[in-house]
Amino acid sequence: MPRPIALLAIGGNALLKEKESGLQEEQLENARETAETLARVVAAGYSLCVVHGNGPQVGNLLIQQEAAATQIPPYSLDIAVGMTQGSMGYMIERMLTNRLRFEKLDTPVTTVLTEVVVDKDDPGFANPTKFIGPFYPEFRALELAKTKKWKVREDSGRGWRKVVPSPKPLEIVQFEAIRLLLQTGHAVIAGGGGGIPVIKDASGFLVGVEAVIDKDRLSALLAAQLGAHLYVVLTGVPKVALDFGKPTQRWVDRMTAAEARQHLSEGQFPPGSMGPKIESALAFLDGGGKEVLITSPDALKGHSFEAVGTRIVKD
Repeated sequence: MPRPIALLAIGGNALLKEKESGLQEEQLENARETAETLARVVAAGYSLCVVHGNGPQVGNLLIQQEAAATQIPPYSLDIAVGMTQGSMGYMIERMLTNRLRFEKLDTPVTTVLTEVVVDKDDPGFANPTKFIGPFYPEFRALELAKTKKWKVREDSGRGWRKVVPSPKPLEIVQFEAIRLLLQTGHAVIAGGGGGIPVIKDASGFLVGVEAVIDKDRLSALLAAQLGAHLYVVLTGVPKVALDFGKPTQRWVDRMTAAEARQHLSEGQFPPGSMGPKIESALAFLDGGGKEVLITSPDALKGHSFEAVGTRIVKD
């Protein structure tokens, strides 16, 4: 019988942590630590699918391209996302393969370069909101906006940055490949960075676009379409909290979808932190999923899935 599927969503900071310089050796070491957590999912009897973020990595790639723009023509954003899918997928794949072999688990690991179709008329294209790339002084940002037709905005007092659309994912082009690999016993890394954004032209052909798809949105969509038994969102805290950071803060072990939706509407989960993760959990449950676990990689170390994190379940 096929194993139940667990889909894990991990952030780009799983490989490149805050205040690290971004050295290859740092990222490989972080990938090795991440692989220990991922291997525990396989050992627990699940068929594993991993979706990773790429925010720090694609940002660094854009900085490299900007610095070398007078010598080497820069790539468009969809290709940059594809490049980080390949490089990050390789690092996770190699470390997970080694970890599974160390634990004597006979599970092949495969990375799938994943394109995701979005609507060319998605409202996100008219109102870009996703910050990417380096920070600039205001005068430089406005100059780039004029010469390169960029959209730029000031980002939280830290400088000016390019903003790009973040359209809703509609269709995962390589879905059948992902599903078949899972069915045949592979651990699969897919949808890196939310997927490579593409649209369909009038003839139905795929065309890359300058956009970034939210990784949590794509994770929820893929988990629902796969019929995943468990959707795991890894974040920086061990559980979801109410009144986070206040004297009245309290951790939550379990909540229903209705309770999560109410807390979200009350502003308990801000857009820049836990909000997108709760929204993706609700999207998964609305799409037919039964259970979501939100926790941290550290909490998972040495503990069973039943003993950690916050569970969000159908009403």
